[in-house]
Formats: sequence, C-alpha cells, structure tokens
Amino acid sequence: MNVEVKTRLKAVNSEKENTKSETLTESLVEAIVSGEIAPGSKISEPELAKRYQVSRGPLREAIMRLEGLSLIERIPHVGARVITFSPEKLIELYAVREALEGMAARLAARHITEEELIGLKHLLSTHSNHIEEVEGSSYFHQHGDFDFHYRIIKASRNSKLISLLCNELYHLLRMYRYQSPRSQSRPKEALNEHKFILQAIENRDEELAEMLMRRHISGSRSLIEQQILIAEND
Repeated sequence: MNVEVKTRLKAVNSEKENTKSETLTESLVEAIVSGEIAPGSKISEPELAKRYQVSRGPLREAIMRLEGLSLIERIPHVGARVITFSPEKLIELYAVREALEGMAARLAARHITEEELIGLKHLLSTHSNHIEEVEGSSYFHQHGDFDFHYRIIKASRNSKLISLLCNELYHLLRMYRYQSPRSQSRPKEALNEHKFILQAIENRDEELAEMLMRRHISGSRSLIEQQILIAEND
C-alpha cells in the first residue's frame, strides 16, 4: 500500500471517528439536559461505552466536549461528574443572560431579515397553539430553531454572542428548564412578552427591543430568587 493511499485511509478513519464523537456528544448532551443522566452522576467510561456501543476514543472526545460546555466537571480525587445547579450558579446564569440576550435583541432589531421575521411570527403562533394543547407544561423545552431566544440570538449576526449563548450557556439553560419545578414557569406570560419583543424588533426599535428582552429575563430571574427563598425557609 503506497503512502498516498495510507494517508487517505487515515483521513477517512479520522473523519469517521470525529463523526462518531459528534453524534455521541449530541446524545450525551440530550441525556444530561433531560435528566436521563442525573445531576451529580459520576461519569463512568466503561458504562457509557457499553451503553452507547462506542469505543473509548470517541467517548473520551465527547466527554471533553461536554466539559467544554460545562455540563461535566472534574472534581479532584472524585473524577468527572454531571454538574448540579446551585442557587448561586442559577442567579449568575440569568444575570449573564440578561445582559447578553439584551444585546442580542438590540442587534437583531438592526440585522434581522424579513424572512426571519416571518419565521418568528409563525413560530410564536405555533407556540401559542402548543401551550393550549399541553397546558404550558413543556413550552420551555423547545430548542434549536423551535426556541424563540435561539432565533433572536442567531439574528444578531454577532458570532461571539452566538458562540456564548448558543453553546455553553444554552445547554445549561435547557438543563435547568427541563429539571426545574413547573411552579417556576410562566408560559403564557412568557409568550406575551416574546410577542412584544418581536414587535420591537420588527419596528427596528433597538433600544426598546433590548429593554424588553432584559426585563423578560429579569422576570424569570426574580421568580427563581423567590423560589430559592421559599425553599430556604421551608
């Protein structure tokens, strides 16, 4: 076998390993976000390799990616574990979101296309019907292109904001949404606030869009703080 063929085969095998790792990463992200792999769980490579029928190479690559997304943390003398939310971490997460998503809404008002606006209007209409069908129980489980916030962030056209908000912070937020008590959600109020934000963006009112987005996220943070106080006093 000549050198050129060997090099080509090596590249093909490397690409296959990367694809396996990416697919595995997506599966593990969803398992952690949904709580299928519980917060605080120890990460066992042999167990996960058996469960997902993969070799250690792609698995270790996937675990490194999960660490990069802050879904897994390494504790000295303990090993890798799925993160758990502390009240302090949650408040920090929402404070960062308030600032960054406010900026994203401002930029979206400047850069969003007509096609994106039409898509967002259709999305909110779909969400309205969905809330009625499920009585709001899973409204906050939307993700990717089905998530209002995700689309606004993408419409900002700011690659740094997109990287920060659509990767690490995004999956942490989804994890919290999935695993938080229903009492901490307010689907109908959130939908109405989304509609006002979208109207400001459509009107190209950058200042109002930022203010409404910050107020929207601040309201969620206040609700979390109230729940934390109630839990501490029980």
